[in-house]
Amino acid sequence: MSGDIVNLRQARKRRKRAEDESRAAQNRITFGRTKSEKQATSALNTLVDRRLEAGRRETTEPVKLDDGN
Repeated sequence: MSGDIVNLRQARKRRKRAEDESRAAQNRITFGRTKSEKQATSALNTLVDRRLEAGRRETTEPVKLDDGN
């Protein structure tokens, strides 16, 4: 029987790297967003905040009524 000689340490490291890479690829799909997507979301949030602030009324002191005393 002549088989290939395998360095178990290297084989274990190769297997772990492949598993790590597949996990990273799955995480990129699940959690990742491109830079342009992040910038678009940020710009939209800024626009919404500005419009909200534009419609805000100034707060004033409440008017105290004299109850006749």
